[in-house]
Amino acid sequence: MSDQAVNRGRRRFLVSATTVVGAVGVVGIATPFLASWQPSARARAAGAPVTADISRLAPGQQMTIEWRGKPVWVVRRTPEMIADIRAIPPAELQDPESLRPQQPPYVDAVLRSIKPEYVVLVGICTHLGCSPGYRPEIGAADLGADWPGGYLCACHGSKFDLAGRVFTGVPAPSNLEVPPHRYESEQVLVVGVDEEAA
Repeated sequence: MSDQAVNRGRRRFLVSATTVVGAVGVVGIATPFLASWQPSARARAAGAPVTADISRLAPGQQMTIEWRGKPVWVVRRTPEMIADIRAIPPAELQDPESLRPQQPPYVDAVLRSIKPEYVVLVGICTHLGCSPGYRPEIGAADLGADWPGGYLCACHGSKFDLAGRVFTGVPAPSNLEVPPHRYESEQVLVVGVDEEAA
């Protein structure tokens, strides 16, 4: 066949079409392969780190994320909330300085957080494993005029302040757990990875 009998337009079309089909095939094969690198639901439940965007969390609000099959609360505390935590008399708390190992060593002992504005707590009562309710309102009628805001476990009446410290005279034996965590940026929290390991 001579060079003049070759249809160059048709050849360009066939080469282009083959290239496009090949590229689609590569993407189709690569997508499940790359997706397999993500931790499975079982691995996440077993402790894979969880990332949360906290940029839209307004002061005074709480958000819940799941880590190791447990609820983890992130609360953005107001300056007033922080002042109220510091004002609680130590005699009203079972472990006011957080001496029991319920938190990583790099968190503040009183505020139980890396950054005063944010507290990260496992949302499971240390008494029997119920999930306390978020009660940030000060002096709530059903909790008394001296209620500083915090968490109430409706199952057996355990009370915790907004740092997760347990009050005296309640069934819960210890403060709420603070999971290992770090801040990837001002807006991104990673639960399940120690700040020291980062």
